[in-house]
Amino acid sequence: MALLVSCTAKEKETGPAKVEVKANEAEQYRMFVNGSEFYVNGAGCEFGNIDALGISGANSFRTWRTKNGQKDAVEILDLAQKNGLMVLMGLEVARERHGYSYSDTAMVNRQYNYIKGEVERLKNHPALLGWAIGNELNLGANDLRIYDAVNDLSKMIHEIDPNHPTTTTLAGIGKREIDYIKVHCTDIDFISIQMYGDIVNLQTRISDAGWVGPYMVTEWGATGHWEVGKTSWDAPIEQTSREKAKAFLNRYDLAIEADKKFCLGSYVFLWGQKQERTPTWYGMHLENGAKTETVDAMTYVWTGKWPENRCPSLDSFKIENGTAFDNLKFKVRSQVKAEVFYKDFENDSLTFTWELIPESTDLGWGGDLESRPSAIFHLVGNSSLVFTTPEKEGAYRLFVYIQDAKSGAATANFPFWVDL
Repeated sequence: MALLVSCTAKEKETGPAKVEVKANEAEQYRMFVNGSEFYVNGAGCEFGNIDALGISGANSFRTWRTKNGQKDAVEILDLAQKNGLMVLMGLEVARERHGYSYSDTAMVNRQYNYIKGEVERLKNHPALLGWAIGNELNLGANDLRIYDAVNDLSKMIHEIDPNHPTTTTLAGIGKREIDYIKVHCTDIDFISIQMYGDIVNLQTRISDAGWVGPYMVTEWGATGHWEVGKTSWDAPIEQTSREKAKAFLNRYDLAIEADKKFCLGSYVFLWGQKQERTPTWYGMHLENGAKTETVDAMTYVWTGKWPENRCPSLDSFKIENGTAFDNLKFKVRSQVKAEVFYKDFENDSLTFTWELIPESTDLGWGGDLESRPSAIFHLVGNSSLVFTTPEKEGAYRLFVYIQDAKSGAATANFPFWVDL
């Protein structure tokens, strides 16, 4: 109840923002907030530090639902306003791959009424930028009637909230979905696209799909676990934090910045931390809240300047002088040596933390919830480590975390196999 009072007070103070999607004088499509051009420089934010996002130079963040971790959407919007940020609010829409049938009228109506209530509740908050109806609804979908439901939701939103545009996010972009959307989901104001390693081909993919019009990139970032090299036992090989930061800078230039006519901006993924294949794959922060080099990279993109104190930079990580691509296998209870090579721009004092975990077997799809494997050991040491391999045969990963005293960090992990 207190959260709703907070929202009401802010509404009386400023009222909702008027947000439009239209071409500017240079015939470039942009969002306009209360008449001022607004190019989105943002991040997907779930469980992340909103204060730090504003300090890093972003102007917006997106959510996937109106419950963001333990916080309700009103609290999230209040925090956004406090930090000078606008929110593309996610509205969770059930997915076919989770067993939802869009031929079930009663189920569709229940979802419609729930979302209508959420829109009514949040529509007048001054930090609201727009509505993202569903997330990657095309992933694993055979029945594209899901986009008829999206269109109905968009119509309802426009009727009760004339101040904010609507979109829906796609996993990639393909001709099948675009052909259907152009006929059956015409009420949305723009489409949103989510790509990872393949984002360097974004303009080609958009052209091949036949989309001509405004769009936003609502997820991009680290190379996806489905896009990387794998070991001989099928473990995906994760980039180091340094490799991810370099990729962020390159991909922003090649994909986001490249289209000045139709691109409305982007949200990098993920401002926070999550378990997806590993505890470090997609998060720009570690579990303890420390930022990695990807945060520094985006600070540079958003502000044109590097932060005053930069994260440590991890050059390479080796086990027995081999790399993660060497398919290293060791006998159980073997003594092996790991070593990490690094630099720190300010020559800060650094802490080295090592962690060994079994390869994850709780594997979701499309960002679904995964559980984190329990650590076999977690210890603080220096830049090299001699450890004993586990007693059980199987796949493992050794993680290293390098952290300075100002919550800057570098990380990498190394998959290896243990034989009997």
